[in-house]
Amino acid sequence: MFNDGPVHFRSGCQQNHARFQSLEMPKPHKGNGKAAEKVVHPYSRKAAYLAREEIRLKKKDRQRSDKATRLNSVGEKLLWFQEQLDPEKKTYSRKEACDLVERYLQRFDSELEQIDLMNGIKGRQGRLHGAREAVIKQTIERERALYEGIGFEIPDIINGKHLKTFSEWTGDLKKLPNLKLRKVSNKGSLGTKNEEEDKREEADDDDDDEDDDEQLDEKVLMSA
Repeated sequence: MFNDGPVHFRSGCQQNHARFQSLEMPKPHKGNGKAAEKVVHPYSRKAAYLAREEIRLKKKDRQRSDKATRLNSVGEKLLWFQEQLDPEKKTYSRKEACDLVERYLQRFDSELEQIDLMNGIKGRQGRLHGAREAVIKQTIERERALYEGIGFEIPDIINGKHLKTFSEWTGDLKKLPNLKLRKVSNKGSLGTKNEEEDKREEADDDDDDEDDDEQLDEKVLMSA
């Protein structure tokens, strides 16, 4: 009889404990931990800042694209001149440089002839490759205006040292700053005065190289 009491008491405690567990507060649901994004008011300062930032990034991308286009254009021009070099020549005269420029300005002649032939077919309506033809003519007109005016920029093939550097160029656009350019105009293609200036410039370059060598020797002696 005494043994039945404790057994019933433990059983009752277990029932009450199970009842208390069922009455516990439910645990909050665990989400992904990210707060909901706030909607930006279109007339707020943050909206104005975001708009300005978007304009700035678009402008930066456009400038980067324009720079890449210009570099590619310069690279194509330099490669054309490099392909025309005579490996036996150590330097070019100003007249020879102008002859190369004249050939460069005629590089689109065959393409323009093909466009004229295609558009000369009888019965054809409309002009084919009109946009391309317009771009070519505008390019030639602009380049010739420079050549007959302030000068058309080409790799410096008149200076022997600069010619050697240019002939060894591999086409890497990152190495463009190492190449020397000069403006050539048809106004001075036959002038002896310009030839004398070229010789003085080459002599000045040699003097600069000697000064650089002397400065390098002094640094070596000081570090020894």
